[in-house]
Amino acid sequence: MMYLSKSPRKSPRAISALRTAGLAFILLVLPMPLPVLAGDFEDGMQFILAKDYPKAVESFKKAGAQGNADAQFNLGVLYSQGRGVPQDHEQAANWFRKAAEQGDVPAESMLGFLYLKGQGVKQDYQQAMFWYLRAAEKGYAIAQHNLGVMYAKGQGVAQDYQKALSWYLKAADQGHAPAQAILAFMYLKGQGVEQDDKQAASWYQKAAEGGYAEAQYALGVLYAKGRGVPQKDQEAVSWYRKAAEQGNPDAQFNLGISYAAGTGIAQDDQQATSWYLKAADQGNVKAQFKLGVAYARGRGVTQNDYDAVTWYRKAAEQGYAPAEFNLGTMYATGKGVMPDDHQAVSWYAKAAEQDDADAQYNLGVRYDTGRGVAKDDQLALSWYRQAADQGYARAQYSLGVKYDNGQGVAQDYAQALSWYRKAAEQGHRGAQTNLGILYYKGNGVKKDYVEADKWFSIASAGGYEDAKENRELMEKLMTPVQVAEAQRLADEWAKVHQK
Repeated sequence: MMYLSKSPRKSPRAISALRTAGLAFILLVLPMPLPVLAGDFEDGMQFILAKDYPKAVESFKKAGAQGNADAQFNLGVLYSQGRGVPQDHEQAANWFRKAAEQGDVPAESMLGFLYLKGQGVKQDYQQAMFWYLRAAEKGYAIAQHNLGVMYAKGQGVAQDYQKALSWYLKAADQGHAPAQAILAFMYLKGQGVEQDDKQAASWYQKAAEGGYAEAQYALGVLYAKGRGVPQKDQEAVSWYRKAAEQGNPDAQFNLGISYAAGTGIAQDDQQATSWYLKAADQGNVKAQFKLGVAYARGRGVTQNDYDAVTWYRKAAEQGYAPAEFNLGTMYATGKGVMPDDHQAVSWYAKAAEQDDADAQYNLGVRYDTGRGVAKDDQLALSWYRQAADQGYARAQYSLGVKYDNGQGVAQDYAQALSWYRKAAEQGHRGAQTNLGILYYKGNGVKKDYVEADKWFSIASAGGYEDAKENRELMEKLMTPVQVAEAQRLADEWAKVHQK
């Protein structure tokens, strides 16, 4: 996701930027024409370099009171950051306004930002547009980019991707990396422009080469998928690494995935977990989950169920369904935590409500058996069906059993046959065996010994003992020709399904 730039970039008058989580600390150094004003401003800059911020404020105030726009701008920054003075956003806005009203471009842009966020002034999108536009029309790339964002989001104006695109292009043509990256995203998604992977890759490349981590990560993804560029795993890893080393958590996670799979780089579980940890520490939920898996399995780290639970919990508390399911399983099995069926059901339910098929099936089992929750055949049936509708073979088999035996539903062999078949086609041995029994008995389908023996043969080939016994009994009732035909059909099925 792209965000509004929160500060002006270096202008020809800027010497350095001390960054914090909010505003860039940019101090201007071009002397003003009047010697007396320049002296106070220059004194202020010397105090800044010495990190004596209170004296810098004093000097800038003298210069600012006499109309020095650079000093006024720097006072705005100091008040915004609380350097040399108590943090005061209203005072910051006041000094930025003084500079902006003299036509100071970075100050105009900053004032637009303050109105956009309601920081030190009442939030007002129209005023934000007004000040951004003043700076943008003078060629200020950050203001151009932020205007594009406002048009894209419909903030203070009707949403208009074409106008957003126009402003992004102006900023991008000046080398503004965030604008280049958002242009790439628009081409990738066909947002306001005709969808074009090559154009997307081109703009991401420009931003990435400028050191923009978000674009480096996105370019890595394009190389991994072969979208707009040739598919090259090594190139993907190279760009992931550049972004990861700048602290981009998505890139760190993907680099971990690359090491774990040995894709584009030598397989290395320790490197994988190292990068997962960097991303996880920044709150990346997928990395937290992967770390949990690594500790649970002892991959790249010493096996430790307690650490696995810690990382599963971090991801689960952010609502990540796979982690919720795994945390439920840890409670169910008593690994890394005291066994607790109620907690298991609670976490399964959270994941199941997000359509996690594993969790839906396990929740169905819990209602079926009354473990950690009151036994309820209807709710068991409901959760089985939700998982089964997603193609989950074990749930399809369980539904087949319910219909076969009339548990919680009216007995219905046709429904049982249908669900057994769905699971059987996915290789579920129990479903294959029960499907054979329906054909043997003619329940819900015309009796057919050959079809029955086919399914017993398929299941027994997978080592299912009940199927082996059924096959032996079945073939005593069949002719050699029927047995041969059943084996032929089983072999054909195996060729198609077990490549």
